[in-house]
Formats: sequence, structure tokens, C-alpha cells
Amino acid sequence: MTHDQEPVRQRLLTEATRLFAERGFESTSVQEVVSAAGVTKGAMYHYFDSKDDLLHEIYGRVLRLQMERLTHFADGPGPVATRLHSAAADVVTTTVENLDDSKIFFRSMHLLAPDTRKVVRAERRNYHERFRDLVTEGQREGTFRSDVPADIVVDFFFGSVHHLGTWYSAEGALSGPELGAHFADLLLTSLRPDSPAPPV
Repeated sequence: MTHDQEPVRQRLLTEATRLFAERGFESTSVQEVVSAAGVTKGAMYHYFDSKDDLLHEIYGRVLRLQMERLTHFADGPGPVATRLHSAAADVVTTTVENLDDSKIFFRSMHLLAPDTRKVVRAERRNYHERFRDLVTEGQREGTFRSDVPADIVVDFFFGSVHHLGTWYSAEGALSGPELGAHFADLLLTSLRPDSPAPPV
């Protein structure tokens, strides 16, 4: 499918992603987005309410994909450690596969209108809480150490995931899935009940 044959909505998202990555969200005008996509402003406003809405959707589509996949792993069969490992590896892999989208978003989130920012925070919180439920499940059954609050475990892990955009390169030594496996291994190792924190 050529660029011109892409559905208008997709073309707008593709060009907005490219322009926001190159120039920054604040420095890119709606006119530049619609010109690059080869559509009118009217066509854009048919699909998106504003530039904010475009930025929200750039990240939203990644988050929806990740939520769908997390639900698949969390609700799947097998021991909780296996399910958490799969979910942790997958969120790293999908973040790396959509690195531009994630980078743009985290760099520009503070520029969103307060109401949009609140919606996005709620969406991310839902994802983190679903992930935390897996940690809590393992703690309850004694598979994971319970001396560290599950919220701290999740914040620590996702702090690392959200930082990927500052250093990961597709030209580097590790692929997304390989990096995901390392992150998941580190998470599961830190949760082993036979690995308590050293005395201070």
C-alpha cells in the first residue's frame, strides 16, 4: 500500500509521528501535519479534535496494544511467574518496536491539555494496576517475596521501561525480544523469595 492509499486517519498519524519526532510536538503546526499527509484541515478534524488528540492517539494505540497483550498473558494458563515473565518481556519488546511513538509521548506529555493528560494518566494507571495484580498474585501464594510492596516493584520496573527511549538503538547488539528477556529475568530474580534484601 502506497502512502496515498493509506487510510486518511493512518496517514495523519504516520506524518504526525514523523514530524513530532523530527521537530517536537510544540514546534509542529496542524498545517504542517495536514500538508505532509496530503489532506485538508477539515479532513483532520473529522478524525481528531486537535493536535493534542493526535498526540494522545499516537501513544494510545501503543498502550491499547500493550493492554491487550498484557490481558492475554495475565489471564492465560500457567504459573504466575511464567505469566509475569511473559508480560514483562512483552512490554519491553512492544515499547522497542514502537520507540518513536513512546519517545514522542514521554517527551511531550507535559504539553498536553490538563484534561487530556488526566485521561492518559488514567489509561496508564489501568495498565500498571493490571501488571501489579500479577505481582500481588505471586506474593499472595508465596512465589514472590512480599517484603517489597507490589506498587514499588511496578514503579521500579516501568521506570526502566520508560527510560528505553533515551538509550536503546535498533542498531545495537540486542534485539527487542532479547532485551525483553533480560528485563523480565531481572524482574523475576528480584522477586525470588530466597533473595531478600541485604541488611543495611
